[in-house]
This record gives sequence, structure tokens and C-alpha cells, in this order.
Amino acid sequence: MAERPHVMLVEARFYPAITDELVRGAVLALEEAGAGYERFAVPGAFEIPAAIQMAVRARSFTTLPRRFDGFVALGCVIRGETSHYDLVCQESARALQELALRYTLAIGYGILTVDNEAQAWERARVERRNKGGDAARACLRMLELKRHFNLFPR
Repeated sequence: MAERPHVMLVEARFYPAITDELVRGAVLALEEAGAGYERFAVPGAFEIPAAIQMAVRARSFTTLPRRFDGFVALGCVIRGETSHYDLVCQESARALQELALRYTLAIGYGILTVDNEAQAWERARVERRNKGGDAARACLRMLELKRHFNLFPR
């Protein structure tokens, strides 16, 4: 029998209500799949890759009670009046992709990048597009692929 996956949910708290809805969708998907998870909060989307990097490094150098098999990045970036939006969106996505490729990580990308709050809610709500659930399912699918290539668990 395969080991039950254990997933790190990293949630950016800059827009807490929207993030809570993304988390709700992700948790429902993980529980439906029988996966375990732990939640970690960071200030914003820009900090998500660093949190995942910390977890990866910690499992190499400490005796954590349980490693994380996969990661789900959840948050929201809403366009403002400055170029800060572009920087946060591009750099958080780039850093997550770099982590996934460098360390062969299963990362579900659930960071909404939208023009306004209405677009964020349309994508976040479990009853609508449920992007939190999509991100969790993407992570679990990548874990299946890792298992296929004998990379999970490691």
C-alpha cells in the first residue's frame, strides 16, 4: 500500500478572506484524496517560495517528525496602481517553478493574479472556479507522477 501523502499548504495572508476560501478548497480536495497536510502562513505571495525552500532544507538538516511530499502555494495578488503587482506575480511564479525543477518538487500553484477583488472571488470560491482545490489536485497529480518514476516517497 502506498504511503499517504503529506502536503505543506503555504498561505499568503495579504488578502485573508480570499486566502481562507482558497485554503477551504485545497483542504477539501486533500481530505477527499486521503492526504495529510499542515498549514503555514506567510505575509504575502512573494514569501511563499522562501517558506517552501525552508521546508525543503529543514528536512535535509533536521529530524522533522514528517517530511512534506508536496506543496500547495495559495494566495492572491490584485493589480494596483504601481508595477509592484508585476514584480510579485512574476517573481513568485518564477521562484516556485525554479524550486520545482531544482528539487523535483510537486507544487500546486494556487496564487491568484487578478485585476480586481471580484475576479479573485470568482476564482477562489469553492462553489465557482475553486482554484484552491485545483492547486491541491495538481500537487497530488504531480505526486502520482513522481511515484510513477520512483521518486516518491523519497
